Amino acid sequence: MADDTSLYLIWHEPGAAPAEPLDLHSDAHPLAEGLWLVRSDLTRSKLYHRIKWQLPDGTALACAPLADEPDGWPKFKGMAAGALAWLKGGGA
Repeated sequence: MADDTSLYLIWHEPGAAPAEPLDLHSDAHPLAEGLWLVRSDLTRSKLYHRIKWQLPDGTALACAPLADEPDGWPKFKGMAAGALAWLKGGGA
C-alpha cells in the first residue's frame, strides 16, 4: 500500500447508482450493492464529492475513513467474495 493512500468505507442507497458504473477515483472492492471499500489518495471530502456528483440528487451517501491496518479493518460476513484478500493485498 502506498503511504499517501487512505482506506474508506463508502455507502450509497442501494439501487441509486447511475446507469454507468461509478467512478470511485481509486482502487476499490465492492462489499454489497452500494457498499465499497476504497483506497484512495484523495481526501475524504474530495472522494465524497466526486462520488456524490455521479449519483442522483438526494441520494444518501456516506464516506468514512478506516485505519488501513488489520486492527482497523472492518469485520464482515456474507459480503462479496474477495474483500479480505483485497484488503490483505493492499488493494492490488
